[in-house]
Amino acid sequence: MTWRPTLAALAGLCLAVTTTTVPAGAATDAVRASARAALAGPPGAPPGACPSGVSYGPPLPASTVTAPRIRGGFTFLEGPVWVADGGYLLMSDMTAGTGPYNVQPSTIRRFTLPATFDTFIANAGSNGLALTADAQQLVAATHDQRSVSAYRLSDRTRSTVAADYQGRAFNSPNDVAVRSDGVVYFTDPNFQRGNRPDQMSGRTSVFRVSGGQVSLVDDRLRQPNGISLSPDGSALYVGAYAENKIYKYVVQPDGSVGARSVFVNYIGGPDGGTIDCAGNVYWTSGGDSLVHVYSPAGTPLGTIRPGNTGTTNVAFGGPDRQTLFITSGPWGDSGLYSVRLNIPGYPY
Repeated sequence: MTWRPTLAALAGLCLAVTTTTVPAGAATDAVRASARAALAGPPGAPPGACPSGVSYGPPLPASTVTAPRIRGGFTFLEGPVWVADGGYLLMSDMTAGTGPYNVQPSTIRRFTLPATFDTFIANAGSNGLALTADAQQLVAATHDQRSVSAYRLSDRTRSTVAADYQGRAFNSPNDVAVRSDGVVYFTDPNFQRGNRPDQMSGRTSVFRVSGGQVSLVDDRLRQPNGISLSPDGSALYVGAYAENKIYKYVVQPDGSVGARSVFVNYIGGPDGGTIDCAGNVYWTSGGDSLVHVYSPAGTPLGTIRPGNTGTTNVAFGGPDRQTLFITSGPWGDSGLYSVRLNIPGYPY
């Protein structure tokens, strides 16, 4: 059930948090404005990511689409995210585990249109990536420290978003989604935990970070992997890799997560996903290496093939965000692919 505040409740809240005397009319206007904001629903995509009042047609130019490769030769690409201000794409490139705990090193690579690749952050320890709403920081699922981190784009300095849950280390955070008000959602399977001790008692979970506090969303999923937030902020999607399902959660205005339902009942090894501005869902499959496209109701709309193996993640980008970038390929020859689609989308 969605909580709908009354004017009286909001007025009580205002009185509880301020002692400033204001004219009665101004207070009433403020309460009404707060009520309207609460009833409008949760925040979603950053301002400007998806234009309002636009009607869209089919997302794909055909029911089956092939995405050409831009460049290969990377070890294992993951977590693409588009940075509009700089006109570039960032992605994690993981290599084989090293050291006594067998932890996989990771470098953040940068692709600048039309054809330049370079190293953006060495030794980043990252997997899934996302941007803050102001596009000033890169939020990363960082398995090197079993944490969620933020890298400031201007100088690459690192800070911690989530270090642990109730004093226990995460397994290996894998993918992240960021709401426009700063709420962060992330998955925590054990894929990159290596030989480090299990402090989650065998559970693989989804978490939320709000106001610096980490809370549990769901610990019933087996190997939650990709995670995406709908542009209107009303739904959170999570691919459960070991269950071959995509789940959908109702998101409340305060960022808390409500009822869970099955969005897609079978997809072979769901990895990363993204969503376009019409609410269509794009999800990669480790089983067939395709990107599967679904309507907001879960109806299959078609597929995109980037390569023959190892498709891991997707992100919209390009000047108008109508290019879908895809990370795909076998270990040791992972590559970046792209295809132009009909609808713009979320940049990660």
